[in-house]
Amino acid sequence: MRKILVVEDEEAIREVVGLNLRLAGYEVYEAASAEEALSVFKEHKPFDVAVLDIMLPGMNGFSLCENIRRDSATVGIIMLSAKSQETDKIRGLSIGADDYMTKPFSISEFLARVDALVRRVARNAPQTQDEDDGRMVSGVFVLDQKSRILYKNGQPIDLTQVEFQIMELFFANPGVALVREKILEGVWGENYFGDVKIVDVNIRRLRMKIEDEPSAPKHIMTVWGYGYRWNG
Repeated sequence: MRKILVVEDEEAIREVVGLNLRLAGYEVYEAASAEEALSVFKEHKPFDVAVLDIMLPGMNGFSLCENIRRDSATVGIIMLSAKSQETDKIRGLSIGADDYMTKPFSISEFLARVDALVRRVARNAPQTQDEDDGRMVSGVFVLDQKSRILYKNGQPIDLTQVEFQIMELFFANPGVALVREKILEGVWGENYFGDVKIVDVNIRRLRMKIEDEPSAPKHIMTVWGYGYRWNG
């Protein structure tokens, strides 16, 4: 059974979300604060998805997201907030969240996003079969699909699951200009409800990790008004 951690200080919202996730077949753990959530996360991991409210007592949801992401590169993270400011959304995605929803939201849309994220987590779990070496090579980069690690000049680069999937898409389409919508569909799925800007946020984060000069990229190139192109 897939495991979900729900962190929400408002009891009524936490109970409604938890109930609907259980009815959908998930094993749900709940926490009312970031401190409690970290304890639950460490005791019962691995989790498939963590649902984190931003406005929490004590440590906020952003700090909680950073702590969880440092502990696990594979868990899917959805941020919840009553705020609709673009800066909050970008901040959440920049520190490792996979998705962002603004309260109030419909339970059906929430469950659809959780389902999509769980499928993505499962699809990107480390592979154990030995049918091939599971390595994709592009210039000085090696993408190891079994260990889910990207190497540059032999040095490992820590990527989130979303970042790894974007790199897989780039490696499979070297030199091809990929429209943002194609990247969104290829990584987040064709039924994703969110904003295409999530692609740009993750590209900026990837450039910080793989480019020698992120402000003058040589590998992830912008195709203005269209999308991005990979140069190995």
